[in-house]
Amino acid sequence: MAASTGAASAAASDPQGPAPAGPGSDIANFQYSMILDHLIGDKRPVKDLNPGVMGGLPVPPKSDEQKMIERGMESCAFKAVLACVGGFVLGGAFGVFTAGIDTNVGFDPKDPLKTPTAREVLKDMGQRGMSYAKNFAIVGAMFSCTECIIESHRGKSDWKNAVYSGCVTGGAIGFRAGLKAGVLGCGGFAAFSAAIEYYLR
Repeated sequence: MAASTGAASAAASDPQGPAPAGPGSDIANFQYSMILDHLIGDKRPVKDLNPGVMGGLPVPPKSDEQKMIERGMESCAFKAVLACVGGFVLGGAFGVFTAGIDTNVGFDPKDPLKTPTAREVLKDMGQRGMSYAKNFAIVGAMFSCTECIIESHRGKSDWKNAVYSGCVTGGAIGFRAGLKAGVLGCGGFAAFSAAIEYYLR
């Protein structure tokens, strides 16, 4: 009883706590740090993510037909056709939408007091939708083909391709109305393309 009381008083009088257990604890800490280095530290081995090593199915080599299809899908002609079809669909939908909210659709300019029939309204909506579809298809094909050519020539895929392509497309469309319209179309379309690229990236 007296021995335990003396040990307790000695521990209380020592502000630094009990002494370390001995050299064995240092060896344990050193081994523990080595294990951590090998598990989560710099010495951790990098695993090979090859499907064959990880037990996954190996990827079969591509055939000549698959390579030809991939080259065709990456060609500028295919991209232009795809953009043309997408622009046609989008332009047609946009034209029908704008015609649907237009209060003057179907009215005859020669007789504005005449109430248009449903057939005349649908005909006017179809004509406007077709006009928008053609314009969007032409612009989409020109922009996509020009961007693909510029990207292939520069060998880079960045925002400058869209800006250059927008300038060429806008300039070509506006040039039909004159040089000034072509310059304005180039600058406006390039700025619009730069804004879209900045938003998307």
